[in-house]
Amino acid sequence: MPKKGGKHAEMEKEMQAQCKRGKVEAACSLSVMSFESPDSLFRSLISPIKQEMFFREYWEQKPLLIQRNDPLLAAYYQSLFQFSDLKELCSQGLYYGRDINICRCVNGKKKVLNKEGKVNYMQLKKDFDQKKATIQFHQPQRFKEELWKIQEKLECYFGSLVGSNVYITPQGSQGLPPHYDDVEVFILQLEGEKHWRLYKPTVHLAREYNVESEDRIGNPTHEFILKAGDLLYFPRGTIHQADTPLGISYSTHVTISTYQNNSWGDFLLDAIPGLVFDTAKEDVALRTSIPRQLLMQVDIADSTKKLSSLLRRLADRLENTRELRSSDMKKDFIMNRLPPCLECDSDPLTPGGKLPKIDSKIRLQFRDHAIITVEPDQDNSVSIMKPPLCAWGGSAGQGGEWRETHMMGTEDDSTSEEGTSQQTHGLRFPLSYLDALKQIWSSSTVYVKELNLISDEEKENLALSLWTECLIEVI
Repeated sequence: MPKKGGKHAEMEKEMQAQCKRGKVEAACSLSVMSFESPDSLFRSLISPIKQEMFFREYWEQKPLLIQRNDPLLAAYYQSLFQFSDLKELCSQGLYYGRDINICRCVNGKKKVLNKEGKVNYMQLKKDFDQKKATIQFHQPQRFKEELWKIQEKLECYFGSLVGSNVYITPQGSQGLPPHYDDVEVFILQLEGEKHWRLYKPTVHLAREYNVESEDRIGNPTHEFILKAGDLLYFPRGTIHQADTPLGISYSTHVTISTYQNNSWGDFLLDAIPGLVFDTAKEDVALRTSIPRQLLMQVDIADSTKKLSSLLRRLADRLENTRELRSSDMKKDFIMNRLPPCLECDSDPLTPGGKLPKIDSKIRLQFRDHAIITVEPDQDNSVSIMKPPLCAWGGSAGQGGEWRETHMMGTEDDSTSEEGTSQQTHGLRFPLSYLDALKQIWSSSTVYVKELNLISDEEKENLALSLWTECLIEVI
């Protein structure tokens, strides 16, 4: 438990000084979230810090504390998730382990207090009150539309999956021991107050979760109290722990996380196999045999020069490569991201407006969800991918399987190859259509007759195919 008094006050002042540009003392210039675009959503999330400053000075480098004195923003944050929401959600059928964990930090270790099967709200409340247990609610965007809207826009903004967990901790208690994560973290304080301590990373930009002992982490580099409406960011690898102070009935915050396994190292592991496969088709050096018994040798120093030479050939090939083959990282993002959260009166299920003709002006819809992919098949095709239409909707009851299972792992591996192919390939076209698809994707509007294809028939067919799938509209 934290000690109160002089040291705590001094460290809080120091944190405030370090983050003075990120601290907001007045509410007059601060507004609630803007959902006009992914860019505007992120700007409003970190306001008043500018995006350029955030990525120059904080992203992957150091924590950012934004303390706000804004009743409107505090009220909006509270609407994202409240302790009182759990009662209704439990009646819908939540399960321990899958949806909810209850735990407490005891002697520097996490003690899990889960029961079996379905969560009973009265039992959950009893454990919360009597055992001082923290309630961890997994991926609340599956149930709360406001969080769905935020995370869907953030997935578009970062081009990476975005998950979340809600933590509800009673007064005088701590749920988790000091630890670090393998994700970039944004903490939004929803209800009550939370006392935080951050420590210098032992592993910079860590690739895995790990618990750290108190005697190893030293003194906190930052210590402060988060109040409703406040935001905290820290990079992966930042050691942290948090507790609800005495005198505060409970604390609720949501942890929004992104950039898991999304580093250059991950991208290289993903992209190099396809590059090697393609290069080997044209470069005989990659098709020559490895030395006899190389796989049986302990010392392969004599072969490293040859391997280095081959890697340099790959690097030269990469510099002149126009398109990388479709990667597993991209497919994973496409298949598991949130569908767009549309307005209730939107109807994306059927094409609307005029049929596209050669003289029509067209515009891409759902630009942030339309991804152009060069396929590695023998027929050299290109595809444009969008979320399945059945997954789109604006009300809390809509969103389909893609919302219900978002960031919940792969419990159901029974998806057929045909279904997987349909999800990952989208609409497929010959590779000669690539430039025309890029035209549509990169332009605010474009005339069908100006598409970079040889014949008017091809231009009209491409426009009609996209229009039929509600990917374009005729202006």
